[in-house]
Amino acid sequence: MKEKLCWYARKLMNFGGIFDRENLHIEIHNLEKQMEQPNFWSDQRQARKIIKQISLLKNDYDKISRMTKLKEDLETYVELLHEEFSDNLFLEALHLYESEIAKLEKTEIEILLHEKYDMYPALLTLHPGAGGTESMDWAEMLLRMYKLWATNVNFGFRVIDYLAGEIAGTKSATIEITGDYAYGYLKGEAGVHRLIRISPFNAQGKRQTSFVSVFVYPLLEDDIELDINPVDLKIDTFRASGAGGQHVNTTDSAVRITHLPTNIVAQCQNERSQIQNKEKAMQMLKTKLFMYYEAEREKEKAKHEATKTEINFGNQIRTYTFQPYQLVKDHRTNFETGQINKVMDGDLNGLITAFLKYNLPE
Repeated sequence: MKEKLCWYARKLMNFGGIFDRENLHIEIHNLEKQMEQPNFWSDQRQARKIIKQISLLKNDYDKISRMTKLKEDLETYVELLHEEFSDNLFLEALHLYESEIAKLEKTEIEILLHEKYDMYPALLTLHPGAGGTESMDWAEMLLRMYKLWATNVNFGFRVIDYLAGEIAGTKSATIEITGDYAYGYLKGEAGVHRLIRISPFNAQGKRQTSFVSVFVYPLLEDDIELDINPVDLKIDTFRASGAGGQHVNTTDSAVRITHLPTNIVAQCQNERSQIQNKEKAMQMLKTKLFMYYEAEREKEKAKHEATKTEINFGNQIRTYTFQPYQLVKDHRTNFETGQINKVMDGDLNGLITAFLKYNLPE
């Protein structure tokens, strides 16, 4: 355990080079200076955005300060224990470590959420690929997994659009997950998810492989400044359909909007009226278009649209194996766990943390 204390102290020290408290302090100060301007509230949307940004930055500053304080305390204990080992001093350091480790692991994840759109809610879509009914059932399993994850972390979860499979499962689904840094947490879920199991839809009881593609977008809401020519839009209204159950809404005024130049589609059927469905579909379309155009400008389309590959063998980011053994493995980070039931019940912390560390700048 003495070696573990030394390791964790070094680990905390390494964060200083990535997350600079002084730069955070300067950024907060500059934003607060903007609040002091006489015309600050003339643009209320921008004002609210700045206030929220200040709040998030202050939270980050406090978290880093707590980590720095613990690092200094652990370094002191380690130094003293190296000079003269004492059982009492060691137990004191051990108590400090064990009392703070859970908080620090959560803080570590939150501090890693530092990219441009991490603070926003998330728009997540599921599309089954090769595998037919089996893949549609896999999509339903993933939908449940993300719902349980959102519940576990006290995030909002709302189905925006849902189309049931002809026999079972989910043919397509779009969900909105709300909470601070929802997109930051979920961005690493974008990609092809592969399932290996004995299929309940196979009469011969053979193992089968199926795939689902997951797309994740930050839901930018009113922050999007994007001119869309109405001529470029095709708007279809139709009756909501599906197999029933928890996802079906009471309206028959579903709306689908297609942006013809890019063929990007947004669809909503779960609001109470056609007008609300249209507004939500337009918000989703603007989000997708904004990210599409930004990816084009920054030559990073592969980063934002990485899952737009064939939903089949060789393209998966993660494999979930149920038989002949149980294992979830992320092929980008090499993180793996045999606790597949916990993962399917929404425990994604290990997978999310591994991706955020993997995604750190060099």
